Amino acid sequence: MLSVLLLGVLAPASLGLPPTSGPLPRGSQCVDSDCFALFPGPATFQEASEACEHRQGHLMTVRSSVAADVISLLLSHDPQRLWIGLQLPPGCRDPRDLGPLRGFQWVTGDNRTSYSRWAGPDEAGTPVCGPQCVAVSAAGASAAGEPVWGALPCTAQAEGFLCEFHFAASCKPLALDAGPAAVAAAAVSDAYSTPFGARGTDFQALPVGSLASVAALGLELACAAPGPGSQEARWSRAAPGAWDCRVENGGCEHACNRSSPSPTCLCPADAVLQADGRSCVPRGAHTCDSLCEHFCVPNPDAPGAYTCMCETGYVLAADQHSCKDLDDCLLVPSPCPQLCVNTEGGFECHCYPDYELVDGECVEAVDPCFGAKCEYQCEPLNQTNYLCICAEGFAPDPHEPHRCRLFCNQTTCPADCDPNAPQVCECPEGYILDEGSLCADLDECANGDCPDECNCSNLPGSYKCDCGPDWTPPGREDQGTFPFNDSEDGSGEPPASPEPSASPASGRAHSGVLIGISVGSLALVVALLALLCHVHKKQGPLRGELEYKAGSPGKEVVLQQVRTEPAPQKL
Repeated sequence: MLSVLLLGVLAPASLGLPPTSGPLPRGSQCVDSDCFALFPGPATFQEASEACEHRQGHLMTVRSSVAADVISLLLSHDPQRLWIGLQLPPGCRDPRDLGPLRGFQWVTGDNRTSYSRWAGPDEAGTPVCGPQCVAVSAAGASAAGEPVWGALPCTAQAEGFLCEFHFAASCKPLALDAGPAAVAAAAVSDAYSTPFGARGTDFQALPVGSLASVAALGLELACAAPGPGSQEARWSRAAPGAWDCRVENGGCEHACNRSSPSPTCLCPADAVLQADGRSCVPRGAHTCDSLCEHFCVPNPDAPGAYTCMCETGYVLAADQHSCKDLDDCLLVPSPCPQLCVNTEGGFECHCYPDYELVDGECVEAVDPCFGAKCEYQCEPLNQTNYLCICAEGFAPDPHEPHRCRLFCNQTTCPADCDPNAPQVCECPEGYILDEGSLCADLDECANGDCPDECNCSNLPGSYKCDCGPDWTPPGREDQGTFPFNDSEDGSGEPPASPEPSASPASGRAHSGVLIGISVGSLALVVALLALLCHVHKKQGPLRGELEYKAGSPGKEVVLQQVRTEPAPQKL
């Protein structure tokens, strides 16, 4: 028979122990560092799981016959159904190779087990589909008397649930000594309270964090580990010195002096009493480093005496040995000018919106536009970046983004006129002042800016020559492809072909050359007269400065980059 002892049926709340929120366990057991408790229902699987987690535990896992024996003792042959921590997620599973848990998983996220006790046989070949959850019951127990498992809808209500708790260490029940016969044993009784809510007077083990109360002596003790990482706990209290020698030998490591007016602890002749008034250390030995969580400072005037200290951001706990975090944000005055956030061993300072932390002070955030050289207007993007914007009819210069230049992406645009001198107006490059305050696009194609062999496309403020990939200007056949072809956009005039030089051997110009020069000169005169006539007709008296566009490919690229809508079709 497994040597697992029932910790006890819970005593009434009249014990005077601190109340615990939620239902109290009906019974509990501890095995090594694990404790188990039965809580009454009714509850769904989700409600039961949340109740266990609220107490820093989880629904019980039954991985061995040891855990099954615990359940048997807790149930005491009660046929009620209790949730355990086994569930099947939504969806269907292949019945092959599902293992002893039949595809179910523990709430801890694994399926490790060396034990299972299903109520019915495994139906081989039948898919297992969820969601389903498992309850254990003494009804229909196996031949060995072990409670069996049964799958239920997770939304069903069971009569209760089993929780599992893990602790680093545990204490034995208080060792009580009634003392002289004049003191009745009943005068020294004890009562316990565990962290997960179990209360009573009959326990075989109690986890760290449990409280013990000896009402007749007005004594309250706590089960605590002597240091971080310790696997063995003992009964203690924050106040130094011995307590009543009848309880746990007064807490003394060696001997408790009962004859003195108040209990005191004694050490062997070759040892001295520590600062806690209960433990001993060999004379001349300095072992307090293992007793303090952070730092230990020995007292040179009292051999064996010491004082524990903590790192910055921590303070000594009530036991004067361990350290706990100091909430710096509760200090008065606050260490931060505006907002304080406590962290483990320290704190962080933050500022209200629109403020920034500079040298420990919260100052108004600097406007990113402060000191900007935007020619027209600055627009903040965030706390550090800004964008220069321009007035209507202007666009940022791509080479100098802080400057603005006239821009138009339509056939006609309003001119930029000086409000103090309305007769002085400007137009973007590639436009001409027309009808006083209106800028009209120049049609470079009508002016013959592209070679005759090329297709010319007029654009707002620019033009494009499509000359074909193999086209070269006359006289340039040996210098590669001419820049104006059907794969590139450009504006401006192509470079002039070099004029043929007269040969020293030739005496006079060929007659065909003379005829060509005459015809070309006549055509140039006609074109100039037509242009002057058009300007005179459209503009009338010259009231503004005419701005013509230079045929630079770079300018055309700029205009194409900032163009936001297609140019209207020219009539």
